Amino acid sequence: MNQSEMIKHRIQEGKAVLGIELGSTRIKSVLIDTDYKPIASGEHAWTNSYEQGIWTYTLDEVWNGLQESYKALKKDVNQRYGAKLSTVKAMGISGMMHGYLAFDKHEHLLVPFRTWRNNITQEASVQLMDLFNYPIPQRWSIAHLYQAILNQEEHVREVDYITTLSGYVHWKLTGNKVLGIGDASGMFPIDIHHQTFHQRMIEAFDEHISGKGFAWKLGDILPKTLVAGEDAGTLTPEGARLIDPSGELCGDIPLCPPEGDAGTGMVATNSVAERTGNVSAGTSIFAMVVLENELSRVYKELDLVTTPSGKLVAMAHSNNCTSDLDAWVNIFDEVGQLFGASIDKTTLYQALYNKALEGEADGGGLLAYGYLSGEHITKFEEGRPLFTRLSDSTFSLANFMRVHLQTSLGAMKIGTDILLKKEKVVLDKMLGHGGLFKTPGVGQRLMAAAVNAPVEVMETAGEGGAWGIAILAAYLDYAKQDKRLESFLDTQVFSQQESTRLDPVIEDVEGFEQFMRYYVNGLDIERAAVEHFHST
Repeated sequence: MNQSEMIKHRIQEGKAVLGIELGSTRIKSVLIDTDYKPIASGEHAWTNSYEQGIWTYTLDEVWNGLQESYKALKKDVNQRYGAKLSTVKAMGISGMMHGYLAFDKHEHLLVPFRTWRNNITQEASVQLMDLFNYPIPQRWSIAHLYQAILNQEEHVREVDYITTLSGYVHWKLTGNKVLGIGDASGMFPIDIHHQTFHQRMIEAFDEHISGKGFAWKLGDILPKTLVAGEDAGTLTPEGARLIDPSGELCGDIPLCPPEGDAGTGMVATNSVAERTGNVSAGTSIFAMVVLENELSRVYKELDLVTTPSGKLVAMAHSNNCTSDLDAWVNIFDEVGQLFGASIDKTTLYQALYNKALEGEADGGGLLAYGYLSGEHITKFEEGRPLFTRLSDSTFSLANFMRVHLQTSLGAMKIGTDILLKKEKVVLDKMLGHGGLFKTPGVGQRLMAAAVNAPVEVMETAGEGGAWGIAILAAYLDYAKQDKRLESFLDTQVFSQQESTRLDPVIEDVEGFEQFMRYYVNGLDIERAAVEHFHST
């Protein structure tokens, strides 16, 4: 029996494991084999809408996209192995972290889904940070809830349950209102000693809003927190139909706790142990470092979240990464088409990214901001993609591409500099994954310069969070043996994993530091663009 036939046999026996992640630009389904390697995948592209000042996705888009992604996976399974996918050993759901999904007691969505991309909760964020003495970024669910209270929004009185995107999908698939602790840590602060939402802070919040007359208490409208490996319920027949309307998918499949894309990124890069970090770079970018100790003080630029097993993590999150860069690549594609050249997109990206390495380390006096939306680290509620240069700068394609790659890391670097320079956090290595790292050696080299630490990219980096949540689903069975998640990843999943490592180049580090001086000094240019350039 050849390898393809063996995989077919295991699929038909229901031994494969399924992971589905609802990311910012695609919904991806990944099937993994008993050796934890991907054997099939399917995906569906989608994008958020900007409706009445809110970045959102509709719930119909959630389910239509999930179904299309799973349908593409089924097709891939059939084409590769001649097998029909009807059941799996376990499955898991992951989604973009943060945001606000609020439901009434009849399970009706009260207001459109407010995603992580919205920077509309500044007042709430500041007040809650003072109330809790804990960083509460604008993206967090509690900031959205409290801002709605401050805005005197009518829907708040009807709130019966709030959750994240992964928590919502998991709830509808299983009937369970639960959330993995990593995703939960982007809703409300976590007590890492008890691995639950921080009870003292919940009580402080309830006391703070006691005069509003709401019938609910905060602890009653939040999901139950679970750590990796805990029972999160099983797929109901109704849930199976939501994934696969054809009726071919069976119910009664165990699900792992639903997680956010930060947690699945940690798993996908084996960076859940202290002194390791990972960076996920795509539409947005976030760098996370697992801490040995708590930070000395609160920093507005940093989130404190957890690994899927509940360890404290400092996160530097930037809303904007490659969106503006991708737009420029599309412009170059149009130029090629104008002259009758049909260039494969992967080839185009690789050529332009590699050209960036020929540029000057500081970008040669060019400056760009890829702020398609607001950016909390640099205190922008709105953004304007912007490019400018000095009159005597070296305006070359190499410098142009290098600056756009470096600026995609700019806001994130401000956050990581706090950890590495102010808090003296030790970082042994950073693991990279996401679209920025698909061109070998380029994003990896610039990331190493940004954090002045070795950066590794694994062969599965392109699989990202969908693979990560599939791994967490596979961990359900292993966790019954009382094994730690770190041990499972080290000995079972990554023991044979190949990776490439790049150490920082001193010239790149020094050049990036000079570029960041341009970047920070030029923020008033971006601020002026936001103030004076807008739709009429």
